Amino acid sequence: MSEYLVQFNNISKFFGKVIALKDVTMKVKKGEIMCLLGDNGAGKSTLIKTLSGVHKPDEGEIIVEGEKTMFDSPKDALDMGIATVYQDLALVPLMSVTRNFFMGREPQKGIPFFKSFDIEKSNKIAAERMGQIGIDIRDPSQAVGTMSGGERQCLAISRAIYFGAKLLILDEPTSALGVHQASVVLKYIVKAASQGLGVILITHNVHHAFPVGNSFTVLNRGKSLGTYSKKDLTREKLLGMMAGGEELDKLEVELQEMDRINKSN
Repeated sequence: MSEYLVQFNNISKFFGKVIALKDVTMKVKKGEIMCLLGDNGAGKSTLIKTLSGVHKPDEGEIIVEGEKTMFDSPKDALDMGIATVYQDLALVPLMSVTRNFFMGREPQKGIPFFKSFDIEKSNKIAAERMGQIGIDIRDPSQAVGTMSGGERQCLAISRAIYFGAKLLILDEPTSALGVHQASVVLKYIVKAASQGLGVILITHNVHHAFPVGNSFTVLNRGKSLGTYSKKDLTREKLLGMMAGGEELDKLEVELQEMDRINKSN
């Protein structure tokens, strides 16, 4: 059996003549947090959609637990245990915590043809699951809109885990959060990985990725700049790759030359 939970080998995606992704490879083990980093336009969103079954790759292969497969839809990916939590979280603010937790998968009670939503059981499960991650839900019937951004992120992640996710793909989970709320979400991500889940954390924030990540893949204009283990790079090197270190160095030299010219005049 493969040591990797999921492998995405040489994935390429084209939209007409536009090369959105070219030969991108990612491999994720159980219990590993793989951080996917890149600036705006690097190809992160396209890769997310390709990995989660929204797009079919034009080249490359997807291997899940040692078996080569192809996703025809997001449902196929979900059935294989690959769950994606997007930035919008797919939560309805006016609906309750419980309703959002079980949306589309509501536990039923009663006899055939006369079944109804088992609200008591659902409230209990939702409260217990949120409590396990340190979020005290006093009333599971409270509207999700009353929760903080960090609590909503944890709800979406907890829901994915409860319904059998083996690999979590998290799209910028801390982008709109303050320092405290971001730390709550990051701690929960680490806890999920410690329970054996694989995690792909997509972010452009190196300061959030570096403390929790085990390995790092950097995208630039649809191409991978490589995958690095945490022991093989520093935060500063990762920042340099993200920002385009050579371009920044060149800019600094140009600014110094401009300053010299201005002073001489």
